[in-house]
Amino acid sequence: MNRALPVVRLRVPTDEDAVAWHRIFDDPDVMEFHGGRPAELSVYEELTARQRRHDAERGFCFWTMLDESGTVMGFTGAQPWPGDWGPVGEIEIGWRLGREYWGRGYVTAAARTTLERLRAVGLPTVVAMVDAGNARSIAVTRRLGMRLEETFVAPVSRREGHRYRLDLDAS
Repeated sequence: MNRALPVVRLRVPTDEDAVAWHRIFDDPDVMEFHGGRPAELSVYEELTARQRRHDAERGFCFWTMLDESGTVMGFTGAQPWPGDWGPVGEIEIGWRLGREYWGRGYVTAAARTTLERLRAVGLPTVVAMVDAGNARSIAVTRRLGMRLEETFVAPVSRREGHRYRLDLDAS
């Protein structure tokens, strides 16, 4: 079934967004593939500050996702891969959404906007690192036209993961 995607706005994260992210991600279902438990507020304060730097320096970041009414739902966007393993030196697209917003097309809509913005700044390719058990995120990579490039075992969690790639100048 082809349904229209919802309206999603993306903005550079604010200090207040750290509090909103902390609140909406304080859910074991949301954090299942991100360490399994909620993070402290300080983690989101550092993350939003880092994203503001990325946007200022690179023209992209993990942007705050807002619904039609302006409510913070989560984030989507891109950043340099932060790990010392995996696709070091590459740009990762990612997303995280509050549980109450799942299944409505918000991530796909926001990720498509992200891809448009990444093309506009001249990025040639993007990767997505997804836990192999995360069927929802794998479905998003497929809707974006990404291809499975590698299966790996994450060094910390020891869980199987997938690296997807999308060439932005060819899509």
